[in-house]
Amino acid sequence: MGTTVELFQRSSYAIARGLYDSSMGFLTLANLDKKIQERELQTPVRRQTNKKDAKPAERPKVLERTLQCCLLNGGVFLASILVFDYILLPSMKRVLFLLGTDQYMWSWTKSLLSWTFGAVWVLPIFLLSKMINALWFQDIADSAYRYSRGRPVMMASISKTIADFLFSLLVQSLFLLQAMLVSTLPLYPMGEILSMVHMSLLYSLYAFEYKWFNMGWELHKRLTFIETQWPYFLGFGLPLTIVTSISASYIINGCLFSILFPWFIVSANEAQVVSNSCEYPLQLFMPVIAVSNVVFNKTIGTGVNASAGNLAVPRKQKTQG
Repeated sequence: MGTTVELFQRSSYAIARGLYDSSMGFLTLANLDKKIQERELQTPVRRQTNKKDAKPAERPKVLERTLQCCLLNGGVFLASILVFDYILLPSMKRVLFLLGTDQYMWSWTKSLLSWTFGAVWVLPIFLLSKMINALWFQDIADSAYRYSRGRPVMMASISKTIADFLFSLLVQSLFLLQAMLVSTLPLYPMGEILSMVHMSLLYSLYAFEYKWFNMGWELHKRLTFIETQWPYFLGFGLPLTIVTSISASYIINGCLFSILFPWFIVSANEAQVVSNSCEYPLQLFMPVIAVSNVVFNKTIGTGVNASAGNLAVPRKQKTQG
């Protein structure tokens, strides 16, 4: 047990290191493809009896996928929303008022245009971008992982992998809901601070989960590590939390997240987590794990739930990530 001053110093250093590590993706991603290609060229190629069986080296796609994310989410999706909200609607309002339209008529017209734009363009593109982003994020994470750590380590069985994925998805969804609920606490600014802590840990989980999943870590191990080393992950996820809270629009914040998230995936892959920064775990995931266990037992059954492993998060577990 350290003194209060020592604990504060260690926690502060871990938060600062998390902030620093979260920015490393912006510095390393540009050269990552080049490093991957150089390693591929240096790796000895096994002789094959039939030249037709020889497979060409896979072209690195980290930077390409990142730029595609920026183009889709920023250059197409976000730009179209901003053009509609800040150029098209004001221009149409000016024209209609010049033609004698009153405020009531404009309110009705604006609502109709906004609803049509959302239904015809925003919603389909939002759903499409979510699916495409998921594939591109996985490409970025796998390429970065293979460069730094080699071949991914698979879990014991396919059923265990599926159960882990489904349970993780449920836990993350409920944790997001928990973050929204704590933001409504009447004690200002405690609600906002607690919500920011939740979102920072959740964004860190998003970024590091690709790496940990490839390392064969099960969900309980991933959550335990975040809860025991929470100062570092608070710092790591804080920049993304701040950026995605700029706008009151969930869609715009989602675009900003999708633009920046590839950089954080690379940062998480390269990061060296500061261990033993705090002696008191921040067990914020415990409520949603309890609810998730109940949901799995009620809907899917204990068989699949058991295959996901022991999902109860212990108080302390020293793990290097």
